[in-house]
Amino acid sequence: MSDNEEIRTRPAVRSGPRGFRGPPPPGSFEKAKDFKGTWASLLRYCKAYVPATVCALIIAALGSALQIIGPDKLKELTNEIIKGLPSGMSAPTASGAVDFSAVTAIAAGLCIIYALSVIFNFAEAFIMATVTAKIIKKMRTDLSRKINKLPFKYFDKTSYGDVLSRVTNDVDAVGQTLNQSLDNMVRAITMFLGSLIMMFINSAVLACVAVVSVLIGFAGMRKIMARSQKYFKAQQQGLGDINGHIEEIYSGHTVVKAFNGGGKAKETFEKFNDGLYESGKKSQFMSGLMMPLMHFVGNFGYAAVCAVGAALAVSGRISFGVIVAFMLYIRFFTQPLSQLAQSMQALQRTAAAGERIFEFFGEAELTDESEKTEKLENIKGDVEFRNVRFGYDKENPVIKDFSASIRAGQKIAIVGPTGAGKTTLVNLLMRFYEPDAGEITADGIPIDRVTRENAREQFCMVLQDTWLFEGTIRDNVIFGNRNVSPDEVETACKAVGMHRFIRTLPEGYDTVLSDKVTLSAGQKQLLTIARAMIQNSPLLILDEATSSVDTRTEKLVQEAMDKLTSGRTSFVIAHRLSTVKNADMILVIKDGDIAESGSHEELLIKGGFYAELYNSQFDRVS
Repeated sequence: MSDNEEIRTRPAVRSGPRGFRGPPPPGSFEKAKDFKGTWASLLRYCKAYVPATVCALIIAALGSALQIIGPDKLKELTNEIIKGLPSGMSAPTASGAVDFSAVTAIAAGLCIIYALSVIFNFAEAFIMATVTAKIIKKMRTDLSRKINKLPFKYFDKTSYGDVLSRVTNDVDAVGQTLNQSLDNMVRAITMFLGSLIMMFINSAVLACVAVVSVLIGFAGMRKIMARSQKYFKAQQQGLGDINGHIEEIYSGHTVVKAFNGGGKAKETFEKFNDGLYESGKKSQFMSGLMMPLMHFVGNFGYAAVCAVGAALAVSGRISFGVIVAFMLYIRFFTQPLSQLAQSMQALQRTAAAGERIFEFFGEAELTDESEKTEKLENIKGDVEFRNVRFGYDKENPVIKDFSASIRAGQKIAIVGPTGAGKTTLVNLLMRFYEPDAGEITADGIPIDRVTRENAREQFCMVLQDTWLFEGTIRDNVIFGNRNVSPDEVETACKAVGMHRFIRTLPEGYDTVLSDKVTLSAGQKQLLTIARAMIQNSPLLILDEATSSVDTRTEKLVQEAMDKLTSGRTSFVIAHRLSTVKNADMILVIKDGDIAESGSHEELLIKGGFYAELYNSQFDRVS
């Protein structure tokens, strides 16, 4: 089984080349603890796209600068028209009093300026949309590769819903900001500074009136921003929590219903939902305060400019055109504050989302095995455990001091009470986890000397948890294998007793498994057994492979298993001890070590722990 195939066997999983296309190596991003730290990490991550982004932002600034020139031209146009009016305000005295050639020239120049502004804005939007799409694609790809490089223990402590939220909600938040907020912020800054300069050029007095009225807005905006960041971070965390809960509950919907767990699930959901409601309400409330505040500042600025401007115009200190220009400049001056406020809220939300993404990138990965050249090839199947010790929590070992030697071709049954460490042995064999001490060898070669992919190629396995993807039955059976003929697929399905049922389906082996095609748990298990037969590896793992089938089907499966295990070293984990009677050796695991070993008959005669387990099954039946 390759690393990529591991994605198929667990809801979340694991390498990518270094450099531009691969995910950042651990430590290349420090975990962002604040706004500046997260954005510094984001800039480093997007450094390949910085030139294009800077180019787009410069174009956006030029487009905004052209818009700023417009009111000044409009001032000239207004003054030119007023020149042809008697006393400056009444109707024209005679035809031709207004210099229409000058008016036309100014109007034409104004049209050209606004047309160029539109072209620049279109070019900027196209560049930013393209760059953003590439960055988000790269980020999702790197997150996927990062998932493939994480050890299984990460997913033991993290819900799959939270991981999915980082790949969806958090990445979308970053994308929206890059595509919309950055350029809006540059436009707003350009408009703000440009209009401020133009106002002082036209009238220092009116410019001071506008600036004073807007300083109030700055003070309020800064105070709100300082308080809102923690709510945006809590909102992103709440999204991850609620997604994790929903994914967990709905994937186990049947169990929740069967055990009347709806009330508890609802209570937990309400707890997460209430938390998300509170953080969302407060963050959106803070964000919502910006617009009314900016509207008030803008309207106050209009009134102040009109009042002071009228007095200056009457005294002859400014022309009427200056007032007209200022009416537009005051909008250009106050509107950017609203845009800046909205952009800053988006930047804060992105900082919260980016922090979660870069924390994920910073998680410890599986060790790099690119330097390993030793390989397991054409192995006979001798397997040995040498003083293996392992615990999911190192303080509480599950496997304490396990040693066993298995010869090629033997069928080894591993039995014991729940929690004894049976499935853990399989996880160690497949290198899903690494032993804390000791080693496991195949044909005398420690399996940690070869790559994980090479070690897993030696095993075919059937787990107690069945897994099928949405595709044809044929695709599910040959999963991960190439050059498999239709006859081989049919032979495997006949061996497990599924051929006749498959032939009754509308498209036979080409029937797509979906919600419209219902398979029982036993039928799904049989297909996974057929999949293991197709893989044809020298080592076989059967982890409760018959746990989901009835007694009649179990007999058919057992016959197929006997064929499958022939000539292979087989590890059979079972609670149903009747299925392991024909094993060459039975290892009885208790408290993380071998309590007994021997054949079925030998262990019964011994009358030890195995005999107690075996007889207890019949006691339960009686």
